[in-house]
Amino acid sequence: MSALLNSLRMGFRTLAIEQQASEVWQVLAAVKTEFGKFGDVLSKVKKQLNAASNTIEETGTRTRAMERKLRAVEQLPESDATRVLELSETEAEENDKR
Repeated sequence: MSALLNSLRMGFRTLAIEQQASEVWQVLAAVKTEFGKFGDVLSKVKKQLNAASNTIEETGTRTRAMERKLRAVEQLPESDATRVLELSETEAEENDKR
């Protein structure tokens, strides 16, 4: 009788382990599916970051072109520049901090 009970106990334990293993495989399959989607989204982000980087490089090129043209232009004193550009005192102070 003890052997039969021990055998049943082992059978139920094996069944429980098999059920848990099945659940683990389902979770892993779901994760694999989501990981594929994650890779696609990551590729989109990479493309967008590359586009943003290229745009930043273009602004650098435009800035250098403007600086070359402005080299010969005389610079106004700060107070005159604020008046001519119609900047408020707050805007002028913010520009000074940069």
